[in-house]
Amino acid sequence: MRGRHILGRLAMVAIPAAGLVAGQIAAAASGPFIAGLTHITTLGSTVPSNGDVNPYGMAVVNQNWGRLVAGDVLVSNFNAASNAQGTGTTIVEMTPHGGRSVFAHITSSDVQGICTGGVGLTTALAILNNHWVIVGSLPTSDGTAATAKAGCLIILDGNGNVVETLNNAYGINGPWDLTAIDRGADSDVFVTNVLNGTVAAGGAVVNRGTVVRLVLHTAGSAAPWVESSTVIGSGFAERTDPAALVVGPTGDALSASGTLYVADTADNRIAAIPDALTRKGTAFTGKDVTANGWLNSPLGVTLAPNGDILTVNAGDGRIVETTPMGAQVAFRWLDMSGSPPGSGALFGLVITPHRNGVYFVDDATNTFELLH
Repeated sequence: MRGRHILGRLAMVAIPAAGLVAGQIAAAASGPFIAGLTHITTLGSTVPSNGDVNPYGMAVVNQNWGRLVAGDVLVSNFNAASNAQGTGTTIVEMTPHGGRSVFAHITSSDVQGICTGGVGLTTALAILNNHWVIVGSLPTSDGTAATAKAGCLIILDGNGNVVETLNNAYGINGPWDLTAIDRGADSDVFVTNVLNGTVAAGGAVVNRGTVVRLVLHTAGSAAPWVESSTVIGSGFAERTDPAALVVGPTGDALSASGTLYVADTADNRIAAIPDALTRKGTAFTGKDVTANGWLNSPLGVTLAPNGDILTVNAGDGRIVETTPMGAQVAFRWLDMSGSPPGSGALFGLVITPHRNGVYFVDDATNTFELLH
């Protein structure tokens, strides 16, 4: 493991939310979560034996089941060894000490032609009812946006075997990220989609990105099945990009009150979709939580133990903490390599099981990291 001290790289000046005056905004009573996190430790490499790179999605394992070990973290790889985007086929399982094993190697034959375009695993990764794993695929044939296809969501069992594939019949079109919550026998999965007219636009911005809520029956030993599919967000800006493949709505996270926070990457904002668990129609692009400030094309999203929103930037190497009222209260540098510093290095992040740190992946170094 390699550690580095980052004390002194914390900024704690509240930036007001869009549309609100500073006096209306208060930081969480407990203060910024990342204020007490002063070190970054490199835990291990995410590169499996087949050479897949570009770690994207992350999901913490909460219960032993099959090959899933409680306390480990699953990481999806977006690129094959060729470094072509949208061609990665592996999910690795990382231990808290940096050990690595392959949880799943998913090939086109595993998805039986149902996944449009094949396999290219994205940031969309979660564990449902403790023993089903769901991962998104936005595949390409050569790593370019011109060949990007609609893809699918792939459901695996606790041993890494594909048991179900969900495609555009359920509104899935370029699943870029997702979050999920278990509710008894069902799991609600919130998927951001970025390929609704994007490839055809050839780099121009189209306002057609969506957020889809899937309700899956996940209890028992039978493969999960879809009970309902509802578009709860729409009209998000999206476009193809030579470096990032595609830019559009990315990370999302569900609050205890049922508000879904979405990283609106192209418009450099965090959006809020209220009543995400129960709404029967779209909230369009939601309400502004915050915009600009320390945000620089936000990607991955998770919630801190104090309820604040944590995002990582595509445009630089920062993690930013924002209160639900919209005040950007703190940031830390997670990667300062390259020019501009940390650009393109960050994507997935999750809170550690003991809720005292943040696991994240660094695409620039293909490593599993800990902010603590």
